[in-house]
Amino acid sequence: IRDTSIPTWLGSVPSNFGEASAGTLKADEWRTLITVYLPITLVNLWGAGTSHSSPELAARLRTVLDHTMELVSAAYIACARTMTARRAQAYRSYMVSYVGKLKEIHPTSSLRPNHHAAFHIYDYLLLFSPAHSWWCFPFERLIGILQRLPVNHKFGKSL
Repeated sequence: IRDTSIPTWLGSVPSNFGEASAGTLKADEWRTLITVYLPITLVNLWGAGTSHSSPELAARLRTVLDHTMELVSAAYIACARTMTARRAQAYRSYMVSYVGKLKEIHPTSSLRPNHHAAFHIYDYLLLFSPAHSWWCFPFERLIGILQRLPVNHKFGKSL
């Protein structure tokens, strides 16, 4: 992350992501991580032309990379500034493939409610067009501001 050059208009993630001192990522930082940094990093580590200790490990890592890129592709489509029925269908296809292969590729993983909810995003993309027009990043920012306000937990009384 620290060594990746990105456009100035693109929000970044903490350069020490993964460390406790980096704090909790905001939704927009997760989007940037998943659609920009993760693909760059994983393709450099596991993509064509990389070397590994065995052909089996290389094949396994390539399978994990391809599987992860299905999720990345779905996230990229869902976050696009424009939406069509064809794009919404592509989103759903990527999610069906990603969730369908999850137990096979990661046997110890389990399906979560978020996996189910992700399938409903397809309907919302068709009903409400691009997610950009209805996502909650502005509200998340407002909640963050409100959480930082000093309070005394006594309604109607000043600090």
